[in-house]
Amino acid sequence: MSTEHKERLRGLVEAEGFEAFGVAPVDVELRRSYYLEWISGGQHGEMAWLERNNDRRLEPEQIIPEARSIICVGLNYYQPDPPRRGRIAKYALGKDYHKAMTQKLKRVCRAMREEFGSAQRPYVDTGPVMEKPIAATAGLGWQGKSTILLNKDNGTWLFLGFIFTTLELPADEPARSHCGKCTRCIDACPTNAIVGPYQLDARRCISYLTIEHKGAIPLEFRRAMGDRIYGCDECLDVCPWNRWAKQTQETKFAARPYPDLTEMLRWTEDDFAETFAGTPIKRAGLSRWRRNVCVALGNIGEADDLPSLREVAASDDALAAEHALWAISEIEARS
Repeated sequence: MSTEHKERLRGLVEAEGFEAFGVAPVDVELRRSYYLEWISGGQHGEMAWLERNNDRRLEPEQIIPEARSIICVGLNYYQPDPPRRGRIAKYALGKDYHKAMTQKLKRVCRAMREEFGSAQRPYVDTGPVMEKPIAATAGLGWQGKSTILLNKDNGTWLFLGFIFTTLELPADEPARSHCGKCTRCIDACPTNAIVGPYQLDARRCISYLTIEHKGAIPLEFRRAMGDRIYGCDECLDVCPWNRWAKQTQETKFAARPYPDLTEMLRWTEDDFAETFAGTPIKRAGLSRWRRNVCVALGNIGEADDLPSLREVAASDDALAAEHALWAISEIEARS
C-alpha cells in the first residue's frame, strides 16, 4: 500500500489519542538467542507463560500467517506520584490499561476493515508478542539499558499496543539508541536487578517481587523495597529522557484515592475486590497485597501502625502473617 494509506492509518491512531505510531515488518529481527538463554537461565522466575509459545513469540509471522505488517502504537501514561504512604507504579495508578487500549485498537481495526477490507488482530500485552523489540524496529523508540523502551518525546512512559494486519505497509526505520554512556537506570535499581546493560534478572526486580512472585519476599530484598507496594518505577524515574515527559491526557489512567496502609491491612476479600475492580492491582490478590503492605510498613511504619500489623500477624493468612512479624520487629528496632 502507498504512503498515503499509511498516513491515513496514522490519522486513525492519533484520533484515538495515541502519541506514537510506527510500522514494522512481520519478519522482524528479534534477539532470539538472548531470549532463549534468559529463559534457560531461569531469570524469568515464576512467569511460566514466557516459556510457552516461543515458536510464535520469536517468529511473529507464525502468529497470523496471512499478516504482512505490524502497526505499533504508544500511549503516554505519565503522571506524578500521589502524596500518600505506599508507592504504586504509575502504570497501575488508575484503570487497567489493557482494557482501555484494547478498546481503542478495536476501533482502529474496525475502521481499517471498513476502509481497506483488510483483516487484523490487536494485542495489548496479550499473546506471544515480543513487544519492545518490535516497537523499536517500528521506530517508536529504543530499548534502554534497563530493557525499557525509550521514546524521545515521552521518555519511558509509553504503553505499547500492536495490530497485526494483512495490509502490506511501508516499514519505518528502526530507532537508534541514545543512551550513550549513561548508567542511571542501572545505578538506581534498589535490588541490582539490572545485572548488566540491557540485562534484567526478573527474580531480583521489585516489580516482579510485588506482582508476579507468589511466595515470601526474600529477606535480602525487603529493606530495598522501601515503601513500594505494587511495582517499581525507580529505573524509569531516573532516566534523563523523561525531562520532556508530559502528563497523560487519558482520564482513565488518573490515580485513584485509597485509604492508608493500616486500614488496607484490615480489608476483607470483598473490600479488596471492590476497591481494585477494573485496575491491574486486582490480579495480585488480597494475601499478596497484605504481604507488600507489611513490607512497606516495616520500612516506613511507626508505633501507631503496630496494632494493625499485630492483627495480621495473628491471622490465618500465613503469607501475610510472616511479613507482619518482620515489619513489627523492624519498627520496634527503630523505636
